[in-house]
Amino acid sequence: MWWIYALLSAFFAALTAIFAKVGVKNVNSDLATAIRTIVILFIAWGIVFFRGETKGISTLSKSNITFLILSGVATGLSWIFYFKALQLGKVSQVAPVDKLSVALAIILSVLFLGETLALKTAIGALLIIAGTIVLIF
Repeated sequence: MWWIYALLSAFFAALTAIFAKVGVKNVNSDLATAIRTIVILFIAWGIVFFRGETKGISTLSKSNITFLILSGVATGLSWIFYFKALQLGKVSQVAPVDKLSVALAIILSVLFLGETLALKTAIGALLIIAGTIVLIF
């Protein structure tokens, strides 16, 4: 079931790139990111309120809060740089290079989370890295 959500994520990420490229035309990329963030804020909190999940806030630990904040900072920085890259480059180049994050996540998950690295995962990560290098140069 996880892969259905992952495929939906990939589909909407692809739409994000297309819509964002059109949206940042003649617009400051930071302003575009801020507008996008407001929309996401309303959607995410709307879902939380609709499902009655606000009661979960009281169960968050300091660790949960710290790492969710750090994740939010990383996401915000990622979006700011992504929108700037889209403004300056082609979607067909920026979006695949952005997906280098997949290979980086694999490497970081092994280093910091102690996840085991299967051979096919390592080969996949190396192919992503190689593809990124080809796209950049």
